[in-house]
Amino acid sequence: MKELLSTEQIQLGLKHYRRIARQDMLRASETPHPEAFLKHAESRREVYAQLGTFAESHGPDEVIAHALELYRALPFATGTPEHAHPEIKGQENALENFFLLVGLDPKTRREARSKRPRLTP
Repeated sequence: MKELLSTEQIQLGLKHYRRIARQDMLRASETPHPEAFLKHAESRREVYAQLGTFAESHGPDEVIAHALELYRALPFATGTPEHAHPEIKGQENALENFFLLVGLDPKTRREARSKRPRLTP
């Protein structure tokens, strides 16, 4: 992992990601699957907001650990049709973006990913 970001840097990054998700929400109607696209963007925005709130009272290490817990609890939706399970895929995308933001070691992310539960129909 690269040098740890400060809480303020994490919050700024999350704020930037929230803005992107908001822009995606606004353009959802222009996509082939508007409802799924909107839910995906809303899910991402919610994760960024949740992590930002958590970061207000916790240090960077704790925020990363919390994000990893959320990621491990998320069911696998990989391999499903593109517009299926937009909430799960949006959360997954948001957490993976966060891991890129903080420079999480890819091995740590892979280990967390391997512990995720299967998607139950």
